[in-house]
Amino acid sequence: MLALLSPAKSLDFDTPLPTRRHTVPTLLGESEALIDVLRGLSVADVGALMDISEELAALNAQRYAEFTVPFTPANARPAVFAFAGDVYQGMDPRRFDTRDLTRAQKTVRILSGLYGVLRPLDLVQPYRLEMGTRLRTERGASLYAWWGRRITDALRDDLAASPGADAVVNLASQEYFGAVDVEHLAARVISPRFEDTSARGQRSVVSFYAKRARGAMAAWLVQQRVQSVAALRGFDAAGYRFDADASTADQPVFVRRFEDRPAPAGG
Repeated sequence: MLALLSPAKSLDFDTPLPTRRHTVPTLLGESEALIDVLRGLSVADVGALMDISEELAALNAQRYAEFTVPFTPANARPAVFAFAGDVYQGMDPRRFDTRDLTRAQKTVRILSGLYGVLRPLDLVQPYRLEMGTRLRTERGASLYAWWGRRITDALRDDLAASPGADAVVNLASQEYFGAVDVEHLAARVISPRFEDTSARGQRSVVSFYAKRARGAMAAWLVQQRVQSVAALRGFDAAGYRFDADASTADQPVFVRRFEDRPAPAGG
């Protein structure tokens, strides 16, 4: 199985790395072409395109200007250690040992607006470019048009490279998974749902918790060497438990009781 994740806006390019291992993104040539388009935008254009502040727009315009190939450990860092949002805090890849990292390289993929598809140890440079950005290029009016079937083809190649792999565990957001042509992917798609119970007993998806749960499941899949869809029912990290009654074949539901939630930071 392949597990799909979204990237994160929050980045960490300062914390010392736990490994020297690294690889280069498969679709880096496409990234370079996108950077050429982005370099043609003014700071005001970047701000309007991404609906961000002038300060953030200037930062990202500078990042596009400083984008440099070839990627090396001196100017880039592995994606799984560069992204620092809720998903990656839930995943906590710094606890992975060498064998875990090897497994993650084979079974985890990160969808990206700039890089298309990333393996965990693929080097990335600092950037912000969400998949839903309506950046006009020679291929169309959005990044979905830019990537076309390239992302899906890369995932198909990864599945084909692992004998018996015929399913994808979708732990990415709708925005990013929208870049995958499910019909062309020709694989079973499993989309777990993570619900939290309120103090009044009501169940719902809480975005903050669900993001961390996606990362926790990705780590669990890696560390438990999970190879079958049926085995997903055994996921029990972070207090979640499988709910057979609420689940369907392709959407397993995991529920956490209110009392099993982590205590708020600071108390």
